[in-house]
Amino acid sequence: MIFTTENFLKDNGDKIPVDQKPGIESALQQLKDAHKAADVAAIDAAINNLNTVMQAASAQMYQGAGGAQPDPNAGQGFQGGAADNQSQGTNPDDTVQDADFEEVK
Repeated sequence: MIFTTENFLKDNGDKIPVDQKPGIESALQQLKDAHKAADVAAIDAAINNLNTVMQAASAQMYQGAGGAQPDPNAGQGFQGGAADNQSQGTNPDDTVQDADFEEVK
């Protein structure tokens, strides 16, 4: 979580709202301190706090990006893609080939 957040800050630092950045950095430091102390309860609390702050910042980033909303079909995996293919008039079975195979070692 620490590594991911640091990379996010490095890659998107200019896109994060100015009023959200200190909160993210504070929550990240809280998590680092809890990790250093090896206090599991403090780590859990710090992760929850960091998640809350990051979600708020992400929401503001999306609103600041011209009001673009995330794709409602995102995260649906293959099922979303199959539904899209059916709505476009193509049959998803056209590209799928079932076959038996044997692994040779």
